[in-house]
Amino acid sequence: MATRPEPLKTVILVAHGSPSDPDSQESALRELASRVQSGLTGWRIGSATLAAKGRLEEEVARLGTPLIYPFFMARGWFTGQMLAKKARVMGLTMLDPFGVEPELVASAQSELRALLAEKGWDAPDTALVVAAHGSAVSKTSADSAYAFARALHSGLGFRDTRTGFIDQPPFLKDIAQGAGQAICLPYFAQNSGHIEDDVPAALSAAGFDGPVMPPFISWSDTARLIGDSIERQSPEIPARAD
Repeated sequence: MATRPEPLKTVILVAHGSPSDPDSQESALRELASRVQSGLTGWRIGSATLAAKGRLEEEVARLGTPLIYPFFMARGWFTGQMLAKKARVMGLTMLDPFGVEPELVASAQSELRALLAEKGWDAPDTALVVAAHGSAVSKTSADSAYAFARALHSGLGFRDTRTGFIDQPPFLKDIAQGAGQAICLPYFAQNSGHIEDDVPAALSAAGFDGPVMPPFISWSDTARLIGDSIERQSPEIPARAD
């Protein structure tokens, strides 16, 4: 007699995506979901961006009653209002977003130490510039970026740490001026137009010529952090049999 496969629990990684180029962000998020899947047992991991119309609803229909994991950096308007409302309407449980993952600071410190060593720089001689999105409607977006920057500063002892935004003051192009020897860490989940266009333009306008780290979707540790977060946050719910 064939052995019945173990049932699976399900979760959907949900990100903002890009309205002007939804397909590329959908593809990148699917690849991240695959990486998360490879590190988990007993789970099926889906993905959807809010910019791809109908994609979230399609994934929910495919997976049954999945948990929602927001691949966002803050408990801001999108997670606290828009996505939370969608989850309530569909009767789904939403977990805390990626940006508040407790191990994220330690992961960033490790990446920064590696970059400092690669450049032959010492943290006390180096400034850290945290580039974030900000928001015109939600204070929590900026608060999350500031808290992250403070934790990195206290843990590594940079000469100074500055946080600048794309959508609100203080703007990135202003705070990055005169940084000298410095590293820029973008506080962004995806490789969006902000990363490809707005952040480089602001840094160029500021005369910033230091290294710029990639967004979190490209970090080697991100899939593990998400997997650990899903398992830690998941309620005791019945697994879905396939």
